[in-house]
Amino acid sequence: MILQYETPEVITKVDGVECAGVRVKGGGLGIVKCEGKAVGVFTKNRFKAAPVIVTEEHLKNGFIKGIIVNSGNANAYTGEEGVKNALKMAEMLAEKLECDRKEVLVSSTGVIGVQLNMDWIESLFREVYPQIGSDEENSWKFAKSITTTDSFTKQWGVRIGDVVVAGVAKGAGMIAPNMATMLAYVFTDAKIDCSFIKEVAEKTFNSITVDGDTSTNDTFILVSTEKKACDEKRVKKAVEHVCSVLAEMIVADGEGATKLMRVFVNGAKSEREAKKVAKAVASSTLVKTALFGCDANWGRIIAAIGYSGIDVDEKLDIAIVGGSWRAEEAFSGCKNEKVFIVKDGKDTGKRSVASEIMKKSDVVEFHIDLKAGKCKACVVGCDLSYEYVRINSEYTT
Repeated sequence: MILQYETPEVITKVDGVECAGVRVKGGGLGIVKCEGKAVGVFTKNRFKAAPVIVTEEHLKNGFIKGIIVNSGNANAYTGEEGVKNALKMAEMLAEKLECDRKEVLVSSTGVIGVQLNMDWIESLFREVYPQIGSDEENSWKFAKSITTTDSFTKQWGVRIGDVVVAGVAKGAGMIAPNMATMLAYVFTDAKIDCSFIKEVAEKTFNSITVDGDTSTNDTFILVSTEKKACDEKRVKKAVEHVCSVLAEMIVADGEGATKLMRVFVNGAKSEREAKKVAKAVASSTLVKTALFGCDANWGRIIAAIGYSGIDVDEKLDIAIVGGSWRAEEAFSGCKNEKVFIVKDGKDTGKRSVASEIMKKSDVVEFHIDLKAGKCKACVVGCDLSYEYVRINSEYTT
């Protein structure tokens, strides 16, 4: 595993949040009680899953009382019956919470094209709901319940005075920087305007890639229980930090991944152009396989920059930095020294040095300076290994 972590705060530390969950063979079910304001960002896949359709509609009220999530079955490409089943899930929780079903959000993740077994869902619901609570263990159980091919649960949180911002996510494969195949829920007890969620998503969850596939179920929800006054600016920075860490956890857990890759692009004419270049490099199959083999073949990076669609000069710089994963460095970069492998468009003769850095590092960064402007961007990816092929060739068999 690329990273080992212990979160200082979990979602049940947020005032007004309780949860429970169970993971069994074939899937799981998680429930959150969280009365407050909520906003969301969702997949851009043409075939939106039934729970995404339902949740987008329910979020129009801007206020929720609960979330119900199943894993093992995506309830995607399931037509009208799929939507009815997603609504049934909302109704199940709404009945217990004594609220309108429109105040309940629904998520699913797993295999596409298979109808939900509602008897199974109802059975798990009867088991899980009585366990709802605010203990730390409840948070970990919820995090586990929503996983599929994840090799570890993903939680992160921070405290700003007496305010808590904490989140939980799942995701490991079918990850592309256009809302990845992920579910992410971030909660805070701070009274804030949550409308900045799209900006946060663009900088974090929309800036990661594992395999270039955009899922049908991608969901990112931000909930404020509005229990406490706060310094809104600091809380918004905390939300972005939590999302940055969760996003990198998803990539670090990329199916079969052995290394995390950060691609920093500086000196671009615009942020959009910087991100296009970073995406091209981080998504390149040839770059990803070279990373797996610890081969500092910078020609593959040059090729990706060249087909990114951005007009760039050949006299650019490429440097490499290596290190180990740290939460405080998520999307901001390792503090180790840069080794230039291309300077002013020319080979520096340091490929062997760069390869050694790659071999001993869990995190490998490529720093690209286009020397065309003052804008920058970062996209986070991972290597592509033999194990990725094995996992995905056997996914439903």
